[in-house]
Amino acid sequence: MITFEDIKSNPYITEYIQQTQDYMAWLGFTDHGFKHVAIVAERAQALAQAVKLPKRQQELSAMAGWCHDMANFLGRTQHHYWAGIMFHETFRDKMTPRDLAVVTQAIVAHDKDEIKIPSKIAACLIIADKSDVRRSRVINPSPANLKKDIHDRLNYAVTDNQLKIDAKNKIVTLKLIIDVNRAPLMEYFQIFSERMAYCRKAAEVLGWRFGIVINHVKLL
Repeated sequence: MITFEDIKSNPYITEYIQQTQDYMAWLGFTDHGFKHVAIVAERAQALAQAVKLPKRQQELSAMAGWCHDMANFLGRTQHHYWAGIMFHETFRDKMTPRDLAVVTQAIVAHDKDEIKIPSKIAACLIIADKSDVRRSRVINPSPANLKKDIHDRLNYAVTDNQLKIDAKNKIVTLKLIIDVNRAPLMEYFQIFSERMAYCRKAAEVLGWRFGIVINHVKLL
């Protein structure tokens, strides 16, 4: 049975993520490389454990988190579909049909195009991915770039990011500290409100609630 460690050590997956990291840096986009996928895999697995998914599904959640963005080097458009296809082609002779289908489906569902969340594994991945907002994701922190690029400016303004999982009350809360001297809070909601709505939908699929706290103030 393929494990998460097998996925992480697979040379094809490693190369796809490396190519994505290099390509996104060349484009000047935020980090979609190894640090991002490590955070997403860890959070997805932790959520899957908290909502009491079976052990194997917890591991599948981590696999989906590790591989969800690996096709960005082929282009940003429809990267989630390409990543699903690449995962399927890499592991179709190494995983059970069900495991392969579940991970592929979760990878494809992580983007926001159709706002459909087909499984709890996909829901865990979505929250893990969309919650990764942080200063260290900014590849080009020059003042000129931050002034013109609102996504980089907002990520750079986030000086602390914590995803708190409260299994007792069934709520997952994104806690951010935002330097308002770098970016006003209204800009955050202008750009990230759709992502937070997607996280809320994902939490509902889990039977949980999603909350957000910014600068110690509860907003959702």
